[in-house]
Amino acid sequence: MAAYRNPDGGYGNALEPDGRGPGSQPITTLAALHVLHEAKAAPDGVVEYLESITAEGGGVPFVHPNIRDYPRAPWWQVSDTYEGSLLPTANLVGALWQAGVTHPWVDSAAEFCWTRIDALTTTHPYEALGVVGFLDNAPDRSRAEETAARLGGLVRDNGLVRIGAEGTVPEGYNPAELHSPHEYASTPDSLARAWFTDDEMSASLDDLVDAQHDDGGWRVRWESWTPATEHEWAGWFTVECLRTLKAYDRW
Repeated sequence: MAAYRNPDGGYGNALEPDGRGPGSQPITTLAALHVLHEAKAAPDGVVEYLESITAEGGGVPFVHPNIRDYPRAPWWQVSDTYEGSLLPTANLVGALWQAGVTHPWVDSAAEFCWTRIDALTTTHPYEALGVVGFLDNAPDRSRAEETAARLGGLVRDNGLVRIGAEGTVPEGYNPAELHSPHEYASTPDSLARAWFTDDEMSASLDDLVDAQHDDGGWRVRWESWTPATEHEWAGWFTVECLRTLKAYDRW
């Protein structure tokens, strides 16, 4: 992972396929945290990097402005204002909790997330998925369980899950970007598992098995903005699919 790390403690250099710039990015650093956790390696220096890019209020932006002059996915838009976003911050805090990291930044960023989550009246699939990662690793289990139940209601009531042919596509999203039950609840012990019946989860896992390509891998459903990212995402996505199938004793 050292090849992708920058002196500021964050990660960049196209480790996350959709951002091709060298500078550290929140989402790219999240990708590094997942790999480091799988390798049982400590995420040294990551919190200090996140602290250095934190916006007023305690969150980090979805896209850091240092990507502005580099190739990136169309959805990696640099905001006109520098402000924290729930999606990356919740994911990052959840990953740091999972890694056993304790730090004042984690505490303040968690409070930013709780405030944003408690205020949610609508959401979108990627934000909801990030919040699941946050809640699955939150130390306050009773609060996490209560919040997850409410979030599951938002997801189900607004059709933000692919169950059969159902699902309402939020404005600005491709129909292929709706998450399936097994993506919200990638392990049986996820709080999101309670959102779905046994039949719904079984059918979702069946669909996952059927989606495997002849070469043994899986492909992401979302739009590939360049052929290079289609291949790069395929490796990551195949590992995630296999991890989910293994967690549910389907592989």
